[in-house]
Amino acid sequence: MSSASAVLKKFGPMVYLPTVMFSLGEGAVIPLIPVVASRMGADIALAALISSALVVGQLCGNLPAGWAVSRIGERFTMVIAGIVAIAAGVAMVFAGSPGVLAASVFVLGFCAAAFGLARHAFMTTRVPLVFRARALSLLGGSFRLGVFIGPFVAAGLLQLFGSESAAFWFFLACLVVMVLLVLFGPDPEKTVPVPAAVWQAEDSGEAVSGSIPTIERAGVLRTMWLQRAVLGRLGIAAASLSAVRSARQVLLPLWGISLGLDASTIALVVGVSGAIDFALFYASGQVMDRFGRLWAAMPAMVLMGGGFLALSFTHDGSSAVLWFGMLAAVLGVGNGLSSGILLTLGADVAPKSEPAAFLGSWRTLTDAGGAIAPLLISGVVAAASLPVAAAVMGVVGVAGAAGFLRWIPMFVPIAKKPGDDARG
Repeated sequence: MSSASAVLKKFGPMVYLPTVMFSLGEGAVIPLIPVVASRMGADIALAALISSALVVGQLCGNLPAGWAVSRIGERFTMVIAGIVAIAAGVAMVFAGSPGVLAASVFVLGFCAAAFGLARHAFMTTRVPLVFRARALSLLGGSFRLGVFIGPFVAAGLLQLFGSESAAFWFFLACLVVMVLLVLFGPDPEKTVPVPAAVWQAEDSGEAVSGSIPTIERAGVLRTMWLQRAVLGRLGIAAASLSAVRSARQVLLPLWGISLGLDASTIALVVGVSGAIDFALFYASGQVMDRFGRLWAAMPAMVLMGGGFLALSFTHDGSSAVLWFGMLAAVLGVGNGLSSGILLTLGADVAPKSEPAAFLGSWRTLTDAGGAIAPLLISGVVAAASLPVAAAVMGVVGVAGAAGFLRWIPMFVPIAKKPGDDARG
């Protein structure tokens, strides 16, 4: 085992466990936000708007988070984000109006962006290229684990206590544990050294302090301008992947409703698709590290794009329900094979001198793709039909696959042979 792999394995709990805790609590409360909003008197449209405040908060939080990480480091950014998220969680528990709830959800999304970017920046600067995809796929899997288990925890708490507030208190407990782990646990930033190649490329002659190199900062906006070529090309392809991922979460339940299926059947189909997705998260990292990023990105996009296109032709057929279940599984496979791709590609193309500022722009772009997809689906369904919306998302997936085929070889560095890990 290489020295880098050994260090990451030794301190893996401190790297991944805070992510599991944050996502576990978040996964428990997200499904309940529209329920709580409805009980406060919000109609369906307003409840959906309040739920979307989480995504809006993430979009708004990425760029400030990039600025914060580049100045104060990953650890303190996560601690501050955790403390502010605790305050937002308390406000959600005691919210007396939809407006207060919406503001609290927005702040939670802002904090989620800061936490996610901080951990992404840490992995970008610490993990060697040859091991990066597996490490980041584990990071993505840590988040998926929490989101996958969280709703079941919330369901159990609802049965036990009969109130949605129990899930919110559970979320607060997870946040407290996360903050304590980050603040008082062994600091992986000080233990896991930055590879020498990073410093050789950007040595400023100054003493090193903090988790990000202490060199002259270009700033978030200037970094966006300097990196406009990769953001405008590979970044758009990455945004298309985020869009088809988001479309899967929206289209599958709507498709089941349009077929006249009951809630339990729809939940079973979506749950099986999610289980397949979760089961494959590490396979994506293995493929990317061993064969290259394109070998994971292309199959994922082709499967999801093709799955949506095929689904669009099955709605009115005699075996529509069977096709729905089969293609939901195909979409789950495609989504599982894409685990960690956005994190890995962002780390691959991030400038070594200013990774956090760039990652803020990268994550804003990819989150925007995920946020736009539900709006696009809603508009197409209103103007045409649900099958047409599925076909549109299939075209987006195929176009994204073409973008990856064109831009990954141009912008993404090639990993060294596994035997070179110790030198890289």
